[in-house]
Amino acid sequence: MKITWLGQAGLLFECPDAKIMIDPYLSDSVGKIDPSKHRRVPVKEEIFGIKPDIMVFTHDHLDHYDPETVERIITKDSGITVLAPKSAWSKVRTIGGNNNFVSFNYNTVWSEKGVRFTAVKAEHSDDYAIGVIIEYKGKKYYVTGDTLYNKSIFADLPSNIYALFLPVNGVGNNMNMTDAVEFCREINPQIAVPLHFGLFDSLDVSEFDYNNKIIPKIYEVILSEDN
Repeated sequence: MKITWLGQAGLLFECPDAKIMIDPYLSDSVGKIDPSKHRRVPVKEEIFGIKPDIMVFTHDHLDHYDPETVERIITKDSGITVLAPKSAWSKVRTIGGNNNFVSFNYNTVWSEKGVRFTAVKAEHSDDYAIGVIIEYKGKKYYVTGDTLYNKSIFADLPSNIYALFLPVNGVGNNMNMTDAVEFCREINPQIAVPLHFGLFDSLDVSEFDYNNKIIPKIYEVILSEDN
C-alpha cells in the first residue's frame, strides 16, 4: 500500500487493486469564505489526473467535502464508488450518472477490490461524521476524520492497528496535539501520522510527541509498502 498526503485531511491510498481518495481538498474554497484561511500551499493540478476507484468522505465540512474539488473528480461518467455518511451523501449523490453512491454511516461495512472499509465513530460538530478503518492484506489503517478524543470511540476499533491518521490542530472540534498523543497511546498503532496542519496555519507539528510517528509532507508519499 502506498499512501500520499494531499494536504489538510486528504489522503490517497494506492494498491495494485485500487486507488482510494479520502477527503481531498484541492481548491481555495474555504479561503473565499474566510480570508484568514486561504491555503498556504498551491493546489497540485496533477492530482486531478488520478482517477480513484473509491472515494471516501468522512463528513460535510468544506475542507473535507469540497464541491469545487468534487466536481473535478466525480462526474456523471466517472464510475466511482463513493462512500459517505448521510450529511455528505445527500449532496454527492445528486451528481448521479454511473457512480455508486453508498450511504456509509456509522457501523456500515463495505468491501470492494480486496479492500474492506468500516465506518466508526467520530466526535465532531457534524453529527454524521465518521472515521474509517481500511483493511488490506492483513493490515489495518485507521483514518479518524475530524474528531475530538472521546472514550466511546475505542469500543469500535479493532486491535493491531498498523497506521493511524488523525487531526492535531485543536480547533473546529478536533483534537489538539496533547490529546492526539493520548489517543495514539490508547490505540498503540505501529505508526501515527498527524494531519490537519500547515494548510491554514503555522503549527509546529514537531510538538506531536508520539514516538512512532511520521510527519507527512504535502503531496509526498507517507508510506510505501510491497503489498
